[in-house]
Parts: sequence; C-alpha cells; structure tokens
Amino acid sequence: MRILTTLALLVVGIIHLIPVSGVLGPEHLARLYGAAPSDPSALILMRHRAVLFGIVGAVCVLAAFKPAFQWLALVLGGFSVVSFLWLAWATGGFNAHLQRVVVADVLALLCLVVGAATLAWAEHTTPVPGT
Repeated sequence: MRILTTLALLVVGIIHLIPVSGVLGPEHLARLYGAAPSDPSALILMRHRAVLFGIVGAVCVLAAFKPAFQWLALVLGGFSVVSFLWLAWATGGFNAHLQRVVVADVLALLCLVVGAATLAWAEHTTPVPGT
C-alpha cells in the first residue's frame, strides 16, 4: 500500500516543480500564469514564489523515496495546495492559466489525501517489532 503514498508524493512533487521555471523571469511567469508583473517588487516576489515551490516539490520527491520524510512532505504539500485553493476561491476572477493551476492543485490535494490515508493505514497495520 505504501506504493500509493510514493506515487502520490511524486505527482505532488512534479506539480510543485513545474512553476520553478518562473524564477527565470517575466517571460516564464507569463507562460505559466498568463500574466507577468511589471513592477520590480512584484517580480521579485513571484520569482521567490517559484523558488519556494521548488523547495516544496523537492521535499515531496525526496520523501517519495525516504519514508522518514513522508508525513512532513504530505503536510507541507497540503498547506501549499490548500492555501492556494482557498486564495483562488476567496478571490475569484482568475484567468484560464490560473484555472489550470486550480485543476492541478485539486489533483494534488486528492493525491495528498490518498497518500496520507494509505500511509496511515500502512502504519496502523504494520506490526511493531518486538511486540
């Protein structure tokens, strides 16, 4: 059953690694989100956001192969995905590019739920050595 957790973390990791190209500048941000900030401060923030997504994605991919990090990655990925979905829902009015991000994050959320459920089940049903 742990294979489902591994696959879920790989999918979530890849989803989070896709926006890393935004660190390369406004052209890449425009391709990702259909808009690029012209204000240097907003550009810095969006590029930094790309770096943070890279960190979340890397932790998820690492955790797919290192079970000791799986709960950390599931929680970190969950905060990332849920916060974006909440902001998108609360704000509304976003473009088609961001609609794709919403769809990807809904997929990521489903993966996180399945991954967490299968990990919890595996931990619950695995006998503790020495008992």
